[in-house]
Amino acid sequence: MAAHGALSPYRRIAQQIIDRIESGDLQPGDKVPSVRDIVRETGVSSGTASKVPGVLRELGYADAAPGVGTVVRPRKSVTAGADRLALVRAARPSVGEDERVEILDLRREEASQEVADALGVELGVEVARRRRMYCDAAGVVTVSATWVTGAVADAAPEFLESAPLPKLTFGLIEERTGRAVAGRRDTYELRRVPTDVAAHLGVDEGAVALAVVNHYWDADGEPTEYAVDFLGPGRSLVIEHDVT
Repeated sequence: MAAHGALSPYRRIAQQIIDRIESGDLQPGDKVPSVRDIVRETGVSSGTASKVPGVLRELGYADAAPGVGTVVRPRKSVTAGADRLALVRAARPSVGEDERVEILDLRREEASQEVADALGVELGVEVARRRRMYCDAAGVVTVSATWVTGAVADAAPEFLESAPLPKLTFGLIEERTGRAVAGRRDTYELRRVPTDVAAHLGVDEGAVALAVVNHYWDADGEPTEYAVDFLGPGRSLVIEHDVT
């Protein structure tokens, strides 16, 4: 369990419950400790304990259930593709225990203007695309597409194979070309869902969804890959920062 000594008492207790949720000790639908339980187990005042359920609800870990109390919410947050890079570099699994990945298509195609600009190539030249769908117990998490140049696909043929990429595209490119990711830019925007993505997300063609657009480049400032993730319906993307 992580150390939470710097937090206020009620937030420290809330974080301890979050640790239990994230470890699987508390499952979706389980009742979280009540105010009375918290008072009895921690010795804090009832006023302090009463703040804990609100923190869990505000952070998206729990919901109020009339007649029951506060229960663990089915996880609907998203691990964006770019954040999976940090997981890999920390030697942690890039896919959650309750997630599965389905390869939707692997293809070479002519670069659209968007992809050409992102990869620094001419419009219409050959690029390679790997599209997959991440799902968990609550449904579709994201439909994600990654593009690389034809040269990268030639050097890393596994990119166009259906087998999992243990170190994701980032690690594969570094392993095959020596070009490590040195920077990235993330853009969050509302986009109309492409026809070939709508069916997988379970939305109408032309619907608007939140997209996470990722640009990556190496130490020389040259693009390594380009990715667009469309979030599944009802998903939230939570970004938390320390403020100094």
